[in-house]
Amino acid sequence: MCELQNNYDQHEIYKHLCTRGEEHQSTSDVHKRSSMRRYVSKKHLQSHREEQALACDVCKKIFKCPNALKLQVCSYTGKKPFTCDVCNKTSMTSGDLNEHLHTHAGQQPFICGVCKKSFTLSRNLKLHLRIHSGERPYECDVCKKSFRWSGALKEHLRTHTGERPFECDVCKKSFNLSGTLKYHLSTHSGERQYKCDVCKKFFKRSSALREHLCTHTGERPFKCDICKQFFTLSGNLKKHLRCHTGEQPFKCDLCKKSFNESSALKLHRRTHTGERPYKCDVCKKSFKQSNHLKYHLRTHTGDHPFTCDICNKSFKWSNNLKVHLRTHTGERPYKCDVCKKSFTQSIGLKCHLRTHTGERPYKCDVCKKSFNTSSYLTSHLRIHTGEQPYKCDVCKKPFKQSNHLRYHLHTHTGEWPYKCDVCMKSFRKSCSLKEHLRTHTGEQPFTSDVRNISNSQVR
Repeated sequence: MCELQNNYDQHEIYKHLCTRGEEHQSTSDVHKRSSMRRYVSKKHLQSHREEQALACDVCKKIFKCPNALKLQVCSYTGKKPFTCDVCNKTSMTSGDLNEHLHTHAGQQPFICGVCKKSFTLSRNLKLHLRIHSGERPYECDVCKKSFRWSGALKEHLRTHTGERPFECDVCKKSFNLSGTLKYHLSTHSGERQYKCDVCKKFFKRSSALREHLCTHTGERPFKCDICKQFFTLSGNLKKHLRCHTGEQPFKCDLCKKSFNESSALKLHRRTHTGERPYKCDVCKKSFKQSNHLKYHLRTHTGDHPFTCDICNKSFKWSNNLKVHLRTHTGERPYKCDVCKKSFTQSIGLKCHLRTHTGERPYKCDVCKKSFNTSSYLTSHLRIHTGEQPYKCDVCKKPFKQSNHLRYHLHTHTGEWPYKCDVCMKSFRKSCSLKEHLRTHTGEQPFTSDVRNISNSQVR
């Protein structure tokens, strides 16, 4: 079908030929009309030949510019005709090549007008500006979640399809992200390629290094508008905001339980599958979480990396050190609302509250006796099994409980670590010191119970 532009051109040619006919009255009208028809027909056929010449053989699309057709053909063939002289990387257009050359020159000519951050490529600046504008043009057709970048949408869709295109060549485990596979490969090689220039510490992930650097700079650029708390990473702020909104977008397909973090859902699913992917190479014990394996390995290595600055006592876990420091500071942040007694640990308060409620959730399957803590039940079960897992290294005497072994060791060392501040008398056990202190205070906590027992005996 002829284009409007061609029709317009033909009309102009016709007017021109008619004008020429008026100027040359000697030429016959028939000759003028036949000459005009031949000229218009020739121009019209030429327009079709040009259209045919600029048509893509694959998609039949018509292009006005030869360069545009050339680019279209390259998109099908994969040919990239422009080559970098430095690294031999190929580009589709000369403009792409020119932008690529900035990476070698160290130039970052594209600057964000909002935060002044600079970029090597114009398209990177364009993508960055969506952070400030809040634009999210790519929407998931399944859950309607929107994304700033097409790549992010593509990765997200795999959570719906279950596609895992990236496979580990070593253990054949598959992943939905190339970055996750790259991180996983470091667990086989032990490689830690990201190095902190300040303390020389190595990391497996660039994000871990970026987060670590904030410990040196103290930078916390992401602020919660609700509680004014600051965060080192935008992702941490996003997770934190769910505490205020109550949002739990990650739902278990099996039991419908929901979570505010994808990692929490991933761990929860293992309660259904029984999966324990982290295995100890020493004793073959397996764990659901990598950090649990990390902590377990310290039982084999004897590693105590967390040391108290006051008494130089070392611990396997940072939380144990944190609790220990309260013995020096006297801090007891967990307080009972009933009797106002305070504790150094939340678990201590939780167990204490059962003395008020009478709750004893841990029951012995052998004798049906119940206990208010799991540790008491564990110790009690050894009465039935006869297990004595704690052995003295000096005399090889075994014990059912670790504190019994600890008290026993004092008989070898001659240590009397518990000292009365009033009369300076020393004791091997803390309970013995506690009983002794009552001789100074006059406290008689069991008087009423003793009186009731004696009265019952008299009767």
